[in-house]
Amino acid sequence: MELLENFKAIEVETPVDKIIRQIRGLIIAGYLKPGDKLPSERKLSEKLGVGRTYIRDAIKKLEFLGILNTLPQSGVVINGVDISAMEGLLSNVMKIEKPDFFSLVETRVMMERFSVQQAAMRRTDEDIAKLELALAAYETKIQSGVPAENEDFSFHLRIAEAGHNSVIKTMMLIILPDIISIYRSENVCGEDKFAKTLKEHRAILDAIKNTDVKAADDCMVKHLNDVIEFSKSKL
Repeated sequence: MELLENFKAIEVETPVDKIIRQIRGLIIAGYLKPGDKLPSERKLSEKLGVGRTYIRDAIKKLEFLGILNTLPQSGVVINGVDISAMEGLLSNVMKIEKPDFFSLVETRVMMERFSVQQAAMRRTDEDIAKLELALAAYETKIQSGVPAENEDFSFHLRIAEAGHNSVIKTMMLIILPDIISIYRSENVCGEDKFAKTLKEHRAILDAIKNTDVKAADDCMVKHLNDVIEFSKSKL
């Protein structure tokens, strides 16, 4: 029995995990440096022998982790990152157990409520400015008729930053990409939902500005109610 305990379960990596691991290795080895541009999705797809959807999903996950950045007219570039912090974070991302959708959403709601309460108490003028910019970016997207999932979640990440709890922000970075992927595949965020979300985001921001902890929490609960109900329907 003691010998058996020395064996470890085999971890089966998805194509997205393998792509992330390769990019991570190139950054750690110094082959990719801040400001360097990644090859196009088409070239990466051909070189790695996987579909472009996998390339796109890996890039989006690394964008949410702050490791990559997509620049208009320039493509995908490497951000300035702390190598040791990146290595630990990516290890956690790739080893995290794949939970069901409801568990992801339930965990998100708990973290979001804590974040918004802390943001209402701890926010600075700089935090408010960042939240306003994130909300403006979201509004611009929906007014252009373009899906705004990324801007939606960026707004929520700014709330986590305004709460000044680095652990909560890191946990949000780990679970949000998977939630986004499910939102897209299930077409959760339609055009009508984006307009409703904008109104709810404004209410949350106003409560944070006014340092009204209860109002901020109430607004966040109302905002996340639809996705909670949707996730329950998937049980």
